[in-house]
Amino acid sequence: MEENDKKDFPTRRRFFEIVGSGALTITGLGSGIFIVQYMSPNVLLEPSNSFRVGTPHDYPQGSVTLLPNRKVYIVRDKSGYFYALSATCTHLGCITGWKSEEEIIACPCHGSRFDINGQKIAGPAPLPLPRVKIDLNDKGELIVDKSIVVSEDAILKV
Repeated sequence: MEENDKKDFPTRRRFFEIVGSGALTITGLGSGIFIVQYMSPNVLLEPSNSFRVGTPHDYPQGSVTLLPNRKVYIVRDKSGYFYALSATCTHLGCITGWKSEEEIIACPCHGSRFDINGQKIAGPAPLPLPRVKIDLNDKGELIVDKSIVVSEDAILKV
């Protein structure tokens, strides 16, 4: 090789300095990314437990309406009173379904059955379906709060 060609190539020492610096830079950047991910909040966003479900006029008397995205039943009995039941089975947490022909709430997973008031009729469920708070706001809209379990005799008179 000629002397001019030797000047274009880095020395062995310089080559290892470049490779080492690059490895340290990549390691530092990778560590920085993991530190930023670790320091950022790991939040699971869940829907609110309190939500609007419409107006009383949306529910005819004697109706049982399942709101599957909210996992709640809105029940309006024949006298016009409202109450809300959780649609989550107390056995293993499956979402139940209303069987209008039998007038029962049935769990498709393990066969638990509940009456229109949420009381267990059959199956492995250990508890009845909990009744949750339902109320009217200032605008006349029905508001359900699933975080508040109410007694079995709690109804909303509209």
